[in-house]
Amino acid sequence: MKREDYLNWDQYFMSVARISAERSKDPNTCVGACLVGVDNRIISTGYNGFPRGCSDDEYPWDREAESELGTKYMYCVHAELNAILNGTGRDMKNARLYTTLFPCNECAKAIIQVGISEVIYLENKYAKEGFVIASMRMLDSAGVIYRKYEEGDKELIMKI
Repeated sequence: MKREDYLNWDQYFMSVARISAERSKDPNTCVGACLVGVDNRIISTGYNGFPRGCSDDEYPWDREAESELGTKYMYCVHAELNAILNGTGRDMKNARLYTTLFPCNECAKAIIQVGISEVIYLENKYAKEGFVIASMRMLDSAGVIYRKYEEGDKELIMKI
């Protein structure tokens, strides 16, 4: 008889997003994303970090500074956008995006433009912020479905 306790697709892809988040060097918020095609094959993954060629040691990780140029927000590429950019050349129409944090308004624009049809998110800790409210408004207007990932009681423990 086959195993009955295997991971379903949502569990599998959110696990990949969570593992991707572990690549982030952000000391405050590590975000991961997994972009999945209609055939349940992974198109790409992403995590929040600086653009290729921009040193993690030369750019700021601070959330606040005297100038906005001293914060990470001016330089960091979000996990969702990284997954989209990493999947360049692949068909993303009707793809699903699994992400550990609800996407901001800028990532929502990219999600809509490439044709992603569903966003599954782990948490929405900035739900009352303008950038998330704007994101939801655009996703709603474009017909992109978003839903909170429902965690089960299965626990995976890996040695790495």
